[in-house]
Amino acid sequence: MITRRGFMKVLGGGLVSAVALGSYAFGIEPLARLRVARYALTPPGWSPGLKLRLVALADVHACEPWMSARRIASICERANDLGGDVTVLLGDYASGMNLVTRYVHSSEWSKALATLRAPLGVHAIMGNHDWWEDRTAQKSGGGDTFGHRALAGVGIQVYGNRAVRLEKSGFPFWLAGLEDQLALLPGRKWKRAWMGGLDDLDGTLAQVTDEAPVILLAHEPDIFPKVPSRVALTLSGHTHGGQVRFAGHSPVVPSRFGDRYAYGHIVEGDRNLIVSGGLGCSIAPIRFGVPPEIVVVDLG
Repeated sequence: MITRRGFMKVLGGGLVSAVALGSYAFGIEPLARLRVARYALTPPGWSPGLKLRLVALADVHACEPWMSARRIASICERANDLGGDVTVLLGDYASGMNLVTRYVHSSEWSKALATLRAPLGVHAIMGNHDWWEDRTAQKSGGGDTFGHRALAGVGIQVYGNRAVRLEKSGFPFWLAGLEDQLALLPGRKWKRAWMGGLDDLDGTLAQVTDEAPVILLAHEPDIFPKVPSRVALTLSGHTHGGQVRFAGHSPVVPSRFGDRYAYGHIVEGDRNLIVSGGLGCSIAPIRFGVPPEIVVVDLG
């Protein structure tokens, strides 16, 4: 039988542990950690002899104190040191939280991202928060968001249902980027009864005119079941790995497929998807078991 003193020790230990875990999830993992997640694969149909390194950054969610312009620039410096042939940005540059001390303006986070360097360029797509936080874009139901304009203004190529043919050492490949799948919010003020996407997978892939391998950038991984095997690799963000992840499982994931596409390298048949855990936070500034990360993918 447990004594009162023993019970108080157990209770006190539990409270200390809870405070420690909360402090780590709130103040350490989101703010002080940064890891590099590395993947190496040769997808079916990949061109023999083509060796390509991709460096991917996702879900910056610029805001203070969690993701200041200075911190973004520091992450970019780390990314530049990873030797990527191509650097890709997978969307959600705008903050997705109200628990901030200051919102970082697009002119600031784009300037920080402009420090990224790669021999074959820096290429970007938009995310849902980049659309949701732009009232003008919501009202018009299309066009460019402030995110499109900010990135283009600093020389970063932005893809919205577009495919571009690139080459490394004489070997061609295609980089294709979808517009966001959750871009348009429902609501009376927008005169929409449902959420709408602006992605056009078929139209984007129709721009591919030869048999060179295709790398697809899609902010939300939920498009993956529709992606044909013609695409060598799909790269996504959006989920943040659930932001809280225990023993390889995320209890809450912003996806209609639940934990299926929450994080990491997913292989279905002969198709490959890599989902980044991202860098910032949305809804709440908490991360546990899925620290901010830069993704490196070595293909071939």
